[in-house]
Amino acid sequence: MKVASGLAAGPKPLPELASEAVRRALTKAELTQAGAVLLFLTRDFQRQPQAALLAAARVAGCMEIFGCTAYGLITDEGWLLDQSGAAALVIESMPAGNSARNNHLLSFTGHSTLPFDWQAGLARGGLLDSEAAVWSHGRQIINGNAEIRLPGFNSRLAISTGLHLLCEPLRVDDCQSYDVRTIGGMSAVDSLRRKLPGERRQTLSLHNIVAIRQPNEPGIAILAANDDGSLTLAEPFQPGEMLSWAIRQPLSAEQDMTQTLSVTVNAQKAPDFAVMFSCIGRGPLFYGDDDRDLNAFREKLPNTPLIGAYGSGQIAPCAGRNRLFQNSVMTLLFENADV
Repeated sequence: MKVASGLAAGPKPLPELASEAVRRALTKAELTQAGAVLLFLTRDFQRQPQAALLAAARVAGCMEIFGCTAYGLITDEGWLLDQSGAAALVIESMPAGNSARNNHLLSFTGHSTLPFDWQAGLARGGLLDSEAAVWSHGRQIINGNAEIRLPGFNSRLAISTGLHLLCEPLRVDDCQSYDVRTIGGMSAVDSLRRKLPGERRQTLSLHNIVAIRQPNEPGIAILAANDDGSLTLAEPFQPGEMLSWAIRQPLSAEQDMTQTLSVTVNAQKAPDFAVMFSCIGRGPLFYGDDDRDLNAFREKLPNTPLIGAYGSGQIAPCAGRNRLFQNSVMTLLFENADV
């Protein structure tokens, strides 16, 4: 099974970038034609992506083109945020049959929230990027939702929330819907301050702090710290529920990514390829110099072709249903099920 990725960048969102990305991927894979292509384009393609899709299809020799526009692009070669660009992953052919035991449904949406009918049913892995253009079988999907199942492949999911827990679960004493008033006998603001590192207690950097109901679930954003000592959260709570405080820090996020990959990778069989969806609030803008999550992937799987994108939300199954994560990295590792 031949698979490879290609990345092309330039000053303008021209269709030639899509064809060049596919051409580079075909050359690396030593192919003249692809059976399927995952193609991601930067956001400046979102108004008129069809010309780029046709350009990619002509070079690939197939119309099985799937993907979306996004804030930025990822391949095993590196990341792209500040230019127009295209990332392509070419797959020689789909394995015969459909013997996959575990195969996530790749899903792309340009909606601002996770589509309701995606929340239950088949396990999904994908990207949400508000107002993104999405495509399937080489054509833009006007309703903003696209999906693809890759037959003959098993997929392993690695989700890194990058959160560092600050405390054990605490009981919510008093709250009204989204406003949590008291926790563990003190105001919500005081509860949070007491769990923060000393240097962070005076100025609450709420954008880096979340509440969580259960480990590995999506973090719940803190929208406001109110004058009465309450905190307004992005999800409602009931008295008696438990929550924990957690914080996003570069070092703990990098460690979480490394550990997540370590427990997910099959030690006996390297994946044929991988797909990574990261948050625009993670990656280089979070780490400040490079995408350390991508570096962790390349260190663990140096010979695995990779494609991905940065968006505003990551779609992954959690606690029996599909959920929307933020500030996370969702990686799917695909293995030929028939080998």
